[in-house]
Amino acid sequence: MSRHETSPTTVQPASNHRPNACCFCWCCCCSCSWNEDRERAWRASRETKLENIPNCEACAKPTPEEVQGWAQSFDKLMKSPAGRNVFREFLRTEYSEENMLFWLACEELKTECNKHTIDEKARMIYEDYISILSPKEVSLDSRVREVINRKMQEPSSHTFDDAQLQIYTLMHRDSYPRFLNSAIYKSLLQTISHSSSES
Repeated sequence: MSRHETSPTTVQPASNHRPNACCFCWCCCCSCSWNEDRERAWRASRETKLENIPNCEACAKPTPEEVQGWAQSFDKLMKSPAGRNVFREFLRTEYSEENMLFWLACEELKTECNKHTIDEKARMIYEDYISILSPKEVSLDSRVREVINRKMQEPSSHTFDDAQLQIYTLMHRDSYPRFLNSAIYKSLLQTISHSSSES
């Protein structure tokens, strides 16, 4: 099944001509030389149901200490833009990237103050991740869905707080332990430690 990015979150424009300044744009999908071979190998070796791998958040290349810190707690991983990018790449291999996309969309919604913008973004989040008709529907229990349906009558920047917490908990308990044991994380640890020792 193909998925197309419709998340309201702000991402960098898709392009084959990305800047080479790793300090300004390090991410799992960037074309920086240190990461290019690893990313190409992953594309060749694994299946994905996405026609195009979406862009990640712009961020600086993580330090070895930062990457090691992601194994200490899920909070550290999720507070790091680089960490979210790598974790998102892993979720993509498990066909559950929508969980991260939904979480990011909720984070962006909470920064909005304009009523019209909040209404529009809340509607987009609902259609993209809550609606049972969406191919990117996230897994929520009936209680949370009922709360959202009530709040959608008068959306606010916190309409999806309960749902966001439930998805955060799901990623923490279900996906995070597998991520720490994944080839993606172990390969990054090895690659970045090797790069650090050479510099």
